[in-house]
Amino acid sequence: ERLVERLADPFGLTTSERGTALRAARLCKADLATQMVKDMTSLQGAMGRYYALQSGEPPAVAEAILEHYQPGTTGDELPKSGPGVVLAVADRLDSLMGLFAIGVQPTGTRDPYALRRAALGVVQILTAQRRNFELQIGLAWALEGLGRTPSAQTMEALKDCLDFISARQQHLLLGEGWSHDVVEAVLAEQGHNPHGAALAVAALAGRVKQPNWPKILQAYARCVRITRDMPGLPSLSPDRIVEPATRELHTAILAAEQKPRLNGSVKDFVEAFLPVIPAIDRFFEEVLVMTDERALRENRLALLQRVVKLADGVADLSKLEGF
Repeated sequence: ERLVERLADPFGLTTSERGTALRAARLCKADLATQMVKDMTSLQGAMGRYYALQSGEPPAVAEAILEHYQPGTTGDELPKSGPGVVLAVADRLDSLMGLFAIGVQPTGTRDPYALRRAALGVVQILTAQRRNFELQIGLAWALEGLGRTPSAQTMEALKDCLDFISARQQHLLLGEGWSHDVVEAVLAEQGHNPHGAALAVAALAGRVKQPNWPKILQAYARCVRITRDMPGLPSLSPDRIVEPATRELHTAILAAEQKPRLNGSVKDFVEAFLPVIPAIDRFFEEVLVMTDERALRENRLALLQRVVKLADGVADLSKLEGF
């Protein structure tokens, strides 16, 4: 119930739907105590719906009880009502985080608590609903509801759980025919948001087929390769920008950073990055990045790191073929 309450706003439930979801959350597991479900476990949820109606519960509550078990398997029907969607997601996040928190994770082919199915269900529901939702937030709420004190161990369990869900989406996307490098690149940055990741995979798959893509990728790659092993550089100091080519690149980066962009949008990233490419090319032609003067060298590298950060939250382009 607490988790459903937290999810109600991000999922846009109305006041009436919130009440329905909370009532369904209280009743959704009641049918597990009945002899009918004990004898025929496949009827869980379905019997809950009948019992709720027989007990005088509103039809919307009964429907959410049924829907919260959907999908049971990959091809099953998905929940459609707002309360059913929220309850289905809450139930799966609670199961996933609860079991990961105590170290009960699938190993090899063993998955006694059907966590792979639960993770896949979360991905399928969020993508079908076109709902952008940060899974790490939902998992943190689930962890909070378990009464576990935040610690390095619980945070590691949360990360492992998030990676596990992302791996299920990778399996799903590859099964749909998307190329491995594109899927891996997007999930590296957007695995926390299944709907956004699915949109970005489709967009990036289309973009890499465009004639100008090699030029885009190579310009970006030049900046990555020279800075990837240099974490902890000082922040960029505009006062140390002296050469015209460096100044031009700095101006182009500022314009790209200020360009309005939707979170995770491949299209918006490319449109922001394209005008920077001529400045990148000129910079590498006219400026010696690895100069002996440390302050100047670090400032030039910091400038190139700003270029690299333009793809943050979109895709890790270093995972793409041809990088």
